[in-house]
Amino acid sequence: MTETTKIDTVLGDQPVARSPLSDREKVYDLVTLSPLLESLRRDGARIVQCHGVFDLLHVGHLRHLRAARAFGDYVVVSLTADAYVNKGPHRPAFTDTLRAEALAALSCVDFVTISPYPTAIEAIEAIRPDVYVKGQEYRIAADDVTGGIVREEEAIKRVGGRLAYTDDIVFSSSQLLNRHLSTFAPEVQQYLNEFRSTHTSREVIGWIDRLRGMHVTVVGEAILDEYLSCEQMGKSAKDPVLAMRYQSGEVYAGGSLAVANHLANFVDSVELITYLGEKESEENFIRMHLKPNVRANFLYKKDSPTIVKRRYVESHLGTKLFEVYFMNDEPLRREEEQQLCSLLAARVPQSDVVVAADFGHGLLTQTAIEYLGEKSRFLAVNTQINAANIRYHAISSYRRADYVCINEQELRLDARSRHGDLAHLIHHLAGRLAAQRVMVTRGRSGVSYCDAGSIYSSPAFASQVVDRIGSGDAVLAITSVAAAAGAPPAIIAFLANVIGAQKVQIIGNRSSVDRVATIKCIESLLK
Repeated sequence: MTETTKIDTVLGDQPVARSPLSDREKVYDLVTLSPLLESLRRDGARIVQCHGVFDLLHVGHLRHLRAARAFGDYVVVSLTADAYVNKGPHRPAFTDTLRAEALAALSCVDFVTISPYPTAIEAIEAIRPDVYVKGQEYRIAADDVTGGIVREEEAIKRVGGRLAYTDDIVFSSSQLLNRHLSTFAPEVQQYLNEFRSTHTSREVIGWIDRLRGMHVTVVGEAILDEYLSCEQMGKSAKDPVLAMRYQSGEVYAGGSLAVANHLANFVDSVELITYLGEKESEENFIRMHLKPNVRANFLYKKDSPTIVKRRYVESHLGTKLFEVYFMNDEPLRREEEQQLCSLLAARVPQSDVVVAADFGHGLLTQTAIEYLGEKSRFLAVNTQINAANIRYHAISSYRRADYVCINEQELRLDARSRHGDLAHLIHHLAGRLAAQRVMVTRGRSGVSYCDAGSIYSSPAFASQVVDRIGSGDAVLAITSVAAAAGAPPAIIAFLANVIGAQKVQIIGNRSSVDRVATIKCIESLLK
Protein backbone atom coordinates (compact mmCIF):
# COMPACT_ATOMS: atom_id res chain seq x y z
CA MET A 1 0.00 0.00 0.00
CA THR A 2 1.22 3.53 -0.78
CA GLU A 3 1.23 6.53 1.53
CA THR A 4 -1.93 7.93 -0.11
CA THR A 5 -3.87 4.66 0.08
CA LYS A 6 -6.77 4.94 2.50
CA ILE A 7 -9.41 2.69 4.00
CA ASP A 8 -11.26 0.45 1.58
CA THR A 9 -13.36 -1.34 4.18
CA VAL A 10 -15.56 -0.28 7.02
CA LEU A 11 -17.00 -2.17 9.96
CA GLY A 12 -19.01 -5.01 8.52
CA ASP A 13 -18.48 -6.92 5.30
CA GLN A 14 -19.35 -4.32 2.67
CA PRO A 15 -16.40 -2.65 0.91
CA VAL A 16 -16.56 1.03 0.05
CA ALA A 17 -14.75 3.03 -2.58
CA ARG A 18 -11.34 4.29 -1.55
CA SER A 19 -11.10 7.97 -0.85
CA PRO A 20 -8.81 10.18 1.23
CA LEU A 21 -10.02 10.77 4.76
CA SER A 22 -10.56 14.28 6.03
CA ASP A 23 -8.69 15.35 9.14
CA ARG A 24 -11.83 14.98 11.25
CA GLU A 25 -12.50 11.47 9.93
CA LYS A 26 -9.07 10.34 11.11
CA VAL A 27 -9.89 10.82 14.80
CA TYR A 28 -11.50 7.84 16.55
CA ASP A 29 -12.05 6.75 20.11
CA LEU A 30 -10.26 3.52 21.07
CA VAL A 31 -13.44 1.46 21.28
CA THR A 32 -14.39 2.28 17.67
CA LEU A 33 -10.86 2.19 16.29
CA SER A 34 -9.92 -1.26 17.55
CA PRO A 35 -12.35 -3.32 15.38
CA LEU A 36 -11.68 -1.05 12.40
CA LEU A 37 -7.97 -1.82 12.59
CA GLU A 38 -8.72 -5.52 12.98
CA SER A 39 -10.67 -5.36 9.72
CA LEU A 40 -7.70 -3.78 7.97
CA ARG A 41 -5.38 -6.40 9.47
CA ARG A 42 -7.52 -9.22 8.02
CA ASP A 43 -6.96 -7.67 4.60
CA GLY A 44 -3.21 -7.97 5.09
CA ALA A 45 -2.39 -4.45 6.26
CA ARG A 46 0.42 -3.88 8.75
CA ILE A 47 -0.48 -1.50 11.58
CA VAL A 48 2.11 0.85 13.09
CA GLN A 49 1.53 2.69 16.35
CA CYS A 50 3.22 5.76 17.81
CA HIS A 51 2.29 7.11 21.22
CA GLY A 52 2.97 10.35 23.05
CA VAL A 53 1.79 13.76 24.22
CA PHE A 54 2.71 15.77 21.08
CA ASP A 55 2.02 18.98 22.98
CA LEU A 56 3.86 21.18 20.53
CA LEU A 57 4.06 19.56 17.11
CA HIS A 58 7.50 20.18 15.62
CA VAL A 59 9.85 18.92 12.93
CA GLY A 60 11.21 16.19 15.20
CA HIS A 61 7.70 14.73 15.50
CA LEU A 62 7.15 15.06 11.77
CA ARG A 63 10.33 13.14 10.91
CA HIS A 64 9.54 10.51 13.54
CA LEU A 65 6.05 9.90 12.13
CA ARG A 66 7.30 9.83 8.53
CA ALA A 67 9.96 7.31 9.49
CA ALA A 68 7.40 5.21 11.34
CA ARG A 69 5.39 4.87 8.14
CA ALA A 70 8.18 2.79 6.61
CA PHE A 71 7.38 0.00 9.10
CA GLY A 72 3.84 -0.66 7.79
CA ASP A 73 0.78 0.44 5.89
CA TYR A 74 -1.20 2.48 8.41
CA VAL A 75 0.16 4.76 11.10
CA VAL A 76 -1.95 5.14 14.24
CA VAL A 77 -1.04 7.81 16.78
CA SER A 78 -2.38 7.30 20.29
CA LEU A 79 -2.40 10.54 22.23
CA THR A 80 -2.14 10.97 26.01
CA ALA A 81 -5.33 12.59 27.31
CA ASP A 82 -5.05 15.89 29.18
CA ALA A 83 -5.72 14.30 32.58
CA TYR A 84 -2.64 12.06 32.29
CA VAL A 85 -0.05 14.50 30.95
CA ASN A 86 2.42 14.51 33.85
CA LYS A 87 4.78 17.20 32.60
CA GLY A 88 4.05 19.79 35.23
CA PRO A 89 1.28 22.16 36.30
CA HIS A 90 1.59 24.20 33.10
CA ARG A 91 1.05 21.29 30.75
CA PRO A 92 -0.42 20.40 28.38
CA ALA A 93 -0.18 23.71 26.61
CA PHE A 94 -2.75 22.48 24.08
CA THR A 95 -5.83 20.37 24.85
CA ASP A 96 -6.01 16.79 23.63
CA THR A 97 -8.63 17.70 21.01
CA LEU A 98 -6.35 20.38 19.54
CA ARG A 99 -3.36 18.04 19.64
CA ALA A 100 -5.41 15.36 17.88
CA GLU A 101 -6.49 17.86 15.22
CA ALA A 102 -2.87 18.87 14.53
CA LEU A 103 -1.77 15.24 14.15
CA ALA A 104 -4.70 14.37 11.92
CA ALA A 105 -3.66 17.16 9.55
CA LEU A 106 -0.45 15.26 8.69
CA SER A 107 -0.56 13.13 5.56
CA CYS A 108 1.75 10.55 7.15
CA VAL A 109 -0.81 9.85 9.91
CA ASP A 110 -3.84 7.69 9.14
CA PHE A 111 -5.60 7.49 12.50
CA VAL A 112 -5.50 9.43 15.75
CA THR A 113 -7.00 8.35 19.06
CA ILE A 114 -7.03 10.07 22.44
CA SER A 115 -6.14 7.41 24.98
CA PRO A 116 -8.09 7.77 28.26
CA TYR A 117 -5.41 5.93 30.25
CA PRO A 118 -2.33 7.02 32.20
CA THR A 119 0.12 4.86 30.21
CA ALA A 120 0.51 3.56 26.67
CA ILE A 121 -0.10 -0.04 27.75
CA GLU A 122 -3.88 0.01 27.37
CA ALA A 123 -3.64 1.70 23.98
CA ILE A 124 -1.16 -0.94 22.76
CA GLU A 125 -3.50 -3.70 23.93
CA ALA A 126 -6.47 -2.11 22.17
CA ILE A 127 -4.68 -1.23 18.90
CA ARG A 128 -2.56 -4.42 18.76
CA PRO A 129 -0.04 -2.97 16.30
CA ASP A 130 2.40 -5.05 14.30
CA VAL A 131 5.08 -2.49 15.11
CA TYR A 132 5.25 -0.04 18.01
CA VAL A 133 7.64 2.79 17.14
CA LYS A 134 9.55 5.01 19.58
CA GLY A 135 12.18 7.69 19.06
CA GLN A 136 15.90 7.04 19.43
CA GLU A 137 15.95 8.76 22.87
CA TYR A 138 14.23 5.62 24.27
CA ARG A 139 16.84 3.12 23.05
CA ILE A 140 18.58 3.00 26.43
CA ALA A 141 15.91 1.77 28.82
CA ALA A 142 17.92 2.79 31.88
CA ASP A 143 17.58 6.46 30.86
CA ASP A 144 13.79 6.23 31.16
CA VAL A 145 13.22 7.06 34.84
CA THR A 146 9.57 5.97 34.64
CA GLY A 147 10.39 2.46 33.41
CA GLY A 148 7.65 2.95 30.83
CA ILE A 149 9.60 1.76 27.80
CA VAL A 150 10.22 -1.62 29.44
CA ARG A 151 6.51 -2.11 30.16
CA GLU A 152 5.61 -0.94 26.67
CA GLU A 153 7.98 -3.48 25.13
CA GLU A 154 6.42 -6.21 27.24
CA ALA A 155 2.94 -5.11 26.10
CA ILE A 156 3.82 -5.09 22.39
CA LYS A 157 5.27 -8.57 22.68
CA ARG A 158 2.10 -9.80 24.41
CA VAL A 159 -0.02 -8.71 21.44
CA GLY A 160 2.36 -10.30 18.93
CA GLY A 161 4.10 -7.18 17.69
CA ARG A 162 7.59 -5.77 17.97
CA LEU A 163 9.28 -2.60 19.17
CA ALA A 164 11.19 -0.45 16.68
CA TYR A 165 13.03 2.87 16.88
CA THR A 166 13.39 5.76 14.49
CA ASP A 167 16.76 7.46 14.20
CA ASP A 168 16.49 11.13 13.36
CA ILE A 169 16.83 14.61 14.80
CA VAL A 170 15.32 14.98 18.28
CA PHE A 171 13.71 18.11 19.65
CA SER A 172 11.98 18.61 23.00
CA SER A 173 8.47 20.07 23.08
CA SER A 174 9.03 20.88 26.75
CA GLN A 175 12.22 22.82 26.02
CA LEU A 176 10.63 24.72 23.14
CA LEU A 177 7.61 25.63 25.24
CA ASN A 178 9.73 26.57 28.27
CA ARG A 179 12.09 28.80 26.32
CA HIS A 180 9.82 30.35 23.70
CA LEU A 181 6.14 29.81 24.54
CA SER A 182 6.02 29.75 28.33
CA THR A 183 2.58 29.91 29.93
CA PHE A 184 4.04 31.01 33.26
CA ALA A 185 3.86 34.53 34.67
CA PRO A 186 7.05 36.56 34.03
CA GLU A 187 8.29 36.24 37.62
CA VAL A 188 7.88 32.45 37.53
CA GLN A 189 9.62 32.21 34.18
CA GLN A 190 12.50 34.35 35.45
CA TYR A 191 12.85 32.14 38.53
CA LEU A 192 12.89 28.97 36.41
CA ASN A 193 15.46 30.41 34.02
CA GLU A 194 17.73 31.27 36.95
CA PHE A 195 17.19 27.89 38.59
CA ARG A 196 17.97 26.06 35.33
CA SER A 197 21.25 27.97 35.08
CA THR A 198 22.48 26.50 38.38
CA HIS A 199 20.65 23.19 38.74
CA THR A 200 19.82 20.33 36.40
CA SER A 201 16.93 17.89 36.49
CA ARG A 202 19.42 15.08 37.02
CA GLU A 203 20.69 16.80 40.17
CA VAL A 204 17.20 17.33 41.61
CA ILE A 205 16.09 13.80 40.75
CA GLY A 206 19.29 12.49 42.29
CA TRP A 207 18.16 13.91 45.63
CA ILE A 208 14.76 12.27 45.23
CA ASP A 209 16.51 8.95 44.60
CA ARG A 210 18.46 9.35 47.86
CA LEU A 211 15.22 9.32 49.85
CA ARG A 212 14.43 5.68 49.05
CA GLY A 213 16.34 4.07 51.90
CA MET A 214 15.17 6.45 54.64
CA HIS A 215 13.04 5.07 57.47
CA VAL A 216 10.30 7.53 58.40
CA THR A 217 7.77 7.59 61.24
CA VAL A 218 4.63 9.72 60.92
CA VAL A 219 2.79 10.74 64.09
CA GLY A 220 -0.55 12.53 63.89
CA GLU A 221 -4.31 12.25 63.78
CA ALA A 222 -6.02 10.02 61.24
CA ILE A 223 -8.75 11.94 59.43
CA LEU A 224 -11.32 10.72 56.93
CA ASP A 225 -12.22 13.44 54.43
CA GLU A 226 -15.75 12.95 53.16
CA TYR A 227 -16.89 14.90 50.09
CA LEU A 228 -20.63 15.02 49.40
CA SER A 229 -21.41 16.40 45.96
CA CYS A 230 -24.72 18.29 45.78
CA GLU A 231 -26.75 20.13 43.16
CA GLN A 232 -28.31 23.45 44.06
CA MET A 233 -32.12 23.47 44.03
CA GLY A 234 -32.79 26.90 45.53
CA LYS A 235 -34.07 28.50 48.69
CA SER A 236 -36.25 26.41 50.96
CA ALA A 237 -39.93 27.33 50.66
CA LYS A 238 -40.41 27.91 54.40
CA ASP A 239 -37.00 28.81 55.80
CA PRO A 240 -34.06 31.01 54.72
CA VAL A 241 -32.05 27.88 53.92
CA LEU A 242 -30.28 26.85 50.72
CA ALA A 243 -31.69 23.51 49.57
CA MET A 244 -29.36 21.07 47.79
CA ARG A 245 -29.96 17.71 46.10
CA TYR A 246 -27.45 15.00 47.01
CA GLN A 247 -25.67 13.48 44.00
CA SER A 248 -22.68 11.41 45.12
CA GLY A 249 -20.14 10.95 47.87
CA GLU A 250 -16.51 9.93 48.30
CA VAL A 251 -14.32 9.31 51.33
CA TYR A 252 -10.53 9.78 51.32
CA ALA A 253 -7.80 8.88 53.78
CA GLY A 254 -6.60 12.24 55.07
CA GLY A 255 -4.61 13.76 57.91
CA SER A 256 -1.64 11.63 58.96
CA LEU A 257 -2.91 8.85 56.68
CA ALA A 258 -2.38 11.10 53.66
CA VAL A 259 1.05 12.21 54.91
CA ALA A 260 2.10 8.56 55.24
CA ASN A 261 0.79 7.73 51.76
CA HIS A 262 2.66 10.64 50.15
CA LEU A 263 5.87 9.49 51.82
CA ALA A 264 5.31 5.86 50.84
CA ASN A 265 5.71 6.84 47.18
CA PHE A 266 9.19 8.21 47.87
CA VAL A 267 10.66 6.05 50.66
CA ASP A 268 10.70 2.31 51.17
CA SER A 269 9.45 2.15 54.75
CA VAL A 270 6.92 4.27 56.66
CA GLU A 271 5.70 3.75 60.22
CA LEU A 272 2.41 5.42 61.14
CA ILE A 273 1.34 6.13 64.73
CA THR A 274 -2.19 7.46 65.11
CA TYR A 275 -5.46 6.93 66.90
CA LEU A 276 -8.79 5.59 65.69
CA GLY A 277 -12.08 5.88 67.48
CA GLU A 278 -13.06 2.97 69.69
CA LYS A 279 -16.49 3.25 68.09
CA GLU A 280 -16.93 3.76 64.36
CA SER A 281 -13.22 3.13 63.86
CA GLU A 282 -13.41 2.59 60.07
CA GLU A 283 -10.27 0.50 60.50
CA ASN A 284 -10.93 -1.79 57.52
CA PHE A 285 -11.42 1.19 55.20
CA ILE A 286 -8.27 2.85 56.51
CA ARG A 287 -6.10 -0.24 56.15
CA MET A 288 -7.36 -0.72 52.59
CA HIS A 289 -6.42 2.87 51.71
CA LEU A 290 -2.90 2.86 53.12
CA LYS A 291 0.02 2.08 50.82
CA PRO A 292 1.47 -1.44 51.21
CA ASN A 293 4.73 -0.10 52.64
CA VAL A 294 2.98 1.85 55.43
CA ARG A 295 2.99 -0.04 58.72
CA ALA A 296 0.12 1.23 60.86
CA ASN A 297 0.24 1.40 64.67
CA PHE A 298 -3.22 2.25 66.02
CA LEU A 299 -4.39 3.47 69.39
CA TYR A 300 -8.11 3.27 70.06
CA LYS A 301 -9.57 6.33 71.74
CA LYS A 302 -12.46 5.60 74.09
CA ASP A 303 -15.86 7.22 73.63
CA SER A 304 -14.73 8.56 70.26
CA PRO A 305 -15.25 7.99 66.56
CA THR A 306 -12.40 8.11 64.09
CA ILE A 307 -12.28 11.75 62.97
CA VAL A 308 -14.44 12.51 59.93
CA LYS A 309 -14.54 15.89 58.23
CA ARG A 310 -17.57 15.99 55.98
CA ARG A 311 -17.58 18.65 53.28
CA TYR A 312 -20.62 19.55 51.20
CA VAL A 313 -19.55 20.55 47.70
CA GLU A 314 -21.55 22.25 44.94
CA SER A 315 -21.10 19.86 42.03
CA HIS A 316 -20.96 22.32 39.12
CA LEU A 317 -18.07 24.54 40.25
CA GLY A 318 -16.68 22.30 43.01
CA THR A 319 -17.20 25.05 45.58
CA LYS A 320 -17.26 23.90 49.21
CA LEU A 321 -20.44 25.08 50.94
CA PHE A 322 -19.80 24.07 54.54
CA GLU A 323 -18.30 21.27 56.58
CA VAL A 324 -19.17 19.19 59.62
CA TYR A 325 -16.61 17.57 61.97
CA PHE A 326 -17.34 14.25 63.68
CA MET A 327 -14.79 13.85 66.47
CA ASN A 328 -13.83 13.94 70.10
CA ASP A 329 -10.80 16.20 70.25
CA GLU A 330 -10.25 16.01 73.98
CA PRO A 331 -6.67 15.01 74.96
CA LEU A 332 -5.87 11.33 75.38
CA ARG A 333 -6.62 9.77 78.74
CA ARG A 334 -3.66 8.82 80.91
CA GLU A 335 -3.69 5.13 79.90
CA GLU A 336 -4.03 6.10 76.22
CA GLU A 337 -1.16 8.54 76.54
CA GLN A 338 0.97 5.78 78.07
CA GLN A 339 0.20 3.54 75.10
CA LEU A 340 1.18 6.34 72.74
CA CYS A 341 4.47 6.93 74.56
CA SER A 342 5.21 3.19 74.44
CA LEU A 343 4.72 3.21 70.66
CA LEU A 344 6.91 6.28 70.32
CA ALA A 345 9.64 4.67 72.44
CA ALA A 346 9.58 1.60 70.17
CA ARG A 347 9.59 3.46 66.84
CA VAL A 348 11.10 6.94 67.16
CA PRO A 349 14.74 6.11 68.10
CA GLN A 350 15.03 3.78 65.08
CA SER A 351 13.68 6.34 62.61
CA ASP A 352 15.79 8.55 60.37
CA VAL A 353 12.99 11.12 60.30
CA VAL A 354 9.95 11.69 62.50
CA VAL A 355 7.17 13.74 60.93
CA ALA A 356 4.76 15.21 63.47
CA ALA A 357 1.61 16.02 61.50
CA ASP A 358 -0.13 17.71 64.41
CA PHE A 359 -3.71 18.62 63.54
CA GLY A 360 -4.50 19.62 67.11
CA HIS A 361 -7.25 17.05 67.63
CA GLY A 362 -5.99 15.49 70.85
CA LEU A 363 -3.35 12.91 69.90
CA LEU A 364 -0.12 14.76 70.60
CA THR A 365 -0.10 15.63 74.29
CA GLN A 366 2.61 17.81 75.81
CA THR A 367 4.32 14.70 77.19
CA ALA A 368 4.41 13.13 73.72
CA ILE A 369 5.64 16.39 72.18
CA GLU A 370 8.50 16.61 74.66
CA TYR A 371 9.46 12.99 73.98
CA LEU A 372 9.60 13.67 70.23
CA GLY A 373 11.81 16.68 70.84
CA GLU A 374 14.22 14.71 73.00
CA LYS A 375 14.45 11.40 71.12
CA SER A 376 13.97 12.12 67.42
CA ARG A 377 17.10 12.04 65.26
CA PHE A 378 15.44 14.50 62.91
CA LEU A 379 12.10 16.01 63.87
CA ALA A 380 9.87 17.67 61.27
CA VAL A 381 6.78 19.45 62.56
CA ASN A 382 3.59 20.98 61.26
CA THR A 383 0.92 22.35 63.60
CA GLN A 384 -2.08 22.89 61.40
CA ILE A 385 -4.77 25.37 62.30
CA ASN A 386 -8.36 24.50 61.47
CA ALA A 387 -11.87 25.38 62.56
CA ALA A 388 -11.57 23.30 65.73
CA ASN A 389 -8.32 24.74 67.08
CA ILE A 390 -7.61 28.11 65.47
CA ARG A 391 -7.66 29.94 68.81
CA TYR A 392 -4.95 28.00 70.58
CA HIS A 393 -3.09 25.45 68.45
CA ALA A 394 0.34 26.77 67.44
CA ILE A 395 3.91 25.74 66.73
CA SER A 396 4.99 27.23 70.07
CA SER A 397 3.77 23.98 71.69
CA TYR A 398 7.09 22.54 70.49
CA ARG A 399 10.37 23.52 72.10
CA ARG A 400 12.60 21.98 69.45
CA ALA A 401 12.37 20.93 65.80
CA ASP A 402 14.90 20.27 63.07
CA TYR A 403 12.45 21.25 60.34
CA VAL A 404 9.23 23.24 60.51
CA CYS A 405 6.72 23.40 57.66
CA ILE A 406 3.75 25.72 58.20
CA ASN A 407 1.75 28.18 56.17
CA GLU A 408 2.06 31.92 56.54
CA GLN A 409 -1.20 32.26 58.42
CA GLU A 410 -0.05 29.68 60.98
CA LEU A 411 3.25 31.50 61.40
CA ARG A 412 1.56 34.86 61.89
CA LEU A 413 -0.98 33.43 64.31
CA ASP A 414 1.79 31.94 66.45
CA ALA A 415 3.70 35.23 66.43
CA ARG A 416 0.53 37.31 66.94
CA SER A 417 1.72 39.46 64.06
CA ARG A 418 -0.63 40.18 61.19
CA HIS A 419 1.55 42.59 59.27
CA GLY A 420 5.07 41.98 60.59
CA ASP A 421 8.00 41.40 58.26
CA LEU A 422 7.89 37.79 57.12
CA ALA A 423 11.66 37.25 57.15
CA HIS A 424 11.87 38.56 60.72
CA LEU A 425 9.06 36.22 61.83
CA ILE A 426 10.76 33.23 60.19
CA HIS A 427 14.11 33.99 61.83
CA HIS A 428 12.43 34.49 65.21
CA LEU A 429 10.66 31.11 64.96
CA ALA A 430 13.85 29.37 63.87
CA GLY A 431 15.67 30.80 66.86
CA ARG A 432 12.98 29.82 69.36
CA LEU A 433 12.91 26.18 68.18
CA ALA A 434 16.61 25.94 67.38
CA ALA A 435 15.39 24.93 63.93
CA GLN A 436 17.95 25.17 61.14
CA ARG A 437 15.22 24.86 58.53
CA VAL A 438 11.79 26.56 58.33
CA MET A 439 9.47 26.22 55.34
CA VAL A 440 6.60 28.72 55.05
CA THR A 441 4.03 27.94 52.37
CA ARG A 442 2.29 31.03 51.00
CA GLY A 443 -0.37 29.84 48.54
CA ARG A 444 -0.23 31.83 45.32
CA SER A 445 2.99 33.49 46.50
CA GLY A 446 4.87 30.18 46.59
CA VAL A 447 7.20 29.42 49.50
CA SER A 448 9.84 31.10 51.64
CA TYR A 449 12.41 28.66 52.99
CA CYS A 450 14.94 29.50 55.67
CA ASP A 451 18.08 27.39 55.99
CA ALA A 452 20.79 28.39 58.48
CA GLY A 453 19.57 31.97 58.46
CA SER A 454 19.39 32.44 54.68
CA ILE A 455 15.96 32.69 53.03
CA TYR A 456 15.23 31.16 49.64
CA SER A 457 12.00 32.09 47.88
CA SER A 458 10.29 30.20 45.09
CA PRO A 459 7.10 31.32 43.30
CA ALA A 460 4.08 29.02 42.95
CA PHE A 461 4.02 26.90 39.80
CA ALA A 462 0.33 25.97 39.87
CA SER A 463 -1.68 27.67 37.13
CA GLN A 464 -4.98 26.11 38.17
CA VAL A 465 -6.21 25.00 41.59
CA VAL A 466 -8.74 22.18 41.84
CA ASP A 467 -8.59 21.73 45.62
CA ARG A 468 -6.19 23.10 48.23
CA ILE A 469 -7.09 20.53 50.89
CA GLY A 470 -4.01 18.52 51.84
CA SER A 471 -1.48 20.47 49.76
CA GLY A 472 0.44 21.54 52.86
CA ASP A 473 0.51 17.93 54.09
CA ALA A 474 2.09 16.82 50.80
CA VAL A 475 4.73 19.56 50.97
CA LEU A 476 5.47 18.67 54.61
CA ALA A 477 5.86 14.98 53.77
CA ILE A 478 8.33 15.20 50.90
CA THR A 479 10.35 18.26 51.89
CA SER A 480 10.86 16.82 55.40
CA VAL A 481 12.82 13.86 54.12
CA ALA A 482 14.62 15.99 51.53
CA ALA A 483 15.77 18.33 54.31
CA ALA A 484 16.84 15.39 56.48
CA ALA A 485 18.79 13.97 53.54
CA GLY A 486 20.75 17.23 53.29
CA ALA A 487 19.36 18.50 49.98
CA PRO A 488 20.47 22.06 49.12
CA PRO A 489 17.97 24.70 50.25
CA ALA A 490 17.33 26.03 46.74
CA ILE A 491 16.36 22.53 45.64
CA ILE A 492 14.07 22.04 48.65
CA ALA A 493 12.27 25.32 47.89
CA PHE A 494 11.89 24.29 44.24
CA LEU A 495 10.68 20.82 45.21
CA ALA A 496 8.09 22.29 47.59
CA ASN A 497 6.40 24.09 44.72
CA VAL A 498 6.61 21.06 42.43
CA ILE A 499 4.85 18.95 45.07
CA GLY A 500 2.32 21.65 45.90
CA ALA A 501 1.48 22.26 42.23
CA GLN A 502 0.74 18.58 41.73
CA LYS A 503 -1.32 18.23 44.90
CA VAL A 504 -3.67 21.16 44.18
CA GLN A 505 -4.70 19.33 41.00
CA ILE A 506 -6.10 16.45 43.10
CA ILE A 507 -9.53 16.56 44.74
CA GLY A 508 -9.08 16.07 48.47
CA ASN A 509 -6.84 13.09 49.11
CA ARG A 510 -8.28 11.02 46.29
CA SER A 511 -4.71 10.07 45.41
CA SER A 512 -1.25 10.82 46.72
CA VAL A 513 1.57 12.69 45.01
CA ASP A 514 3.28 10.18 42.75
CA ARG A 515 7.05 9.82 42.55
CA VAL A 516 7.20 9.15 38.82
CA ALA A 517 4.86 12.06 38.05
CA THR A 518 7.06 14.28 40.22
CA ILE A 519 10.16 13.25 38.30
CA LYS A 520 8.45 13.83 34.95
CA CYS A 521 7.32 17.25 36.16
CA ILE A 522 10.86 18.16 37.22
CA GLU A 523 12.28 17.03 33.88
CA SER A 524 9.70 19.09 32.01
CA LEU A 525 10.19 22.25 34.08
CA LEU A 526 13.97 22.18 33.80
CA LYS A 527 14.37 21.48 30.08
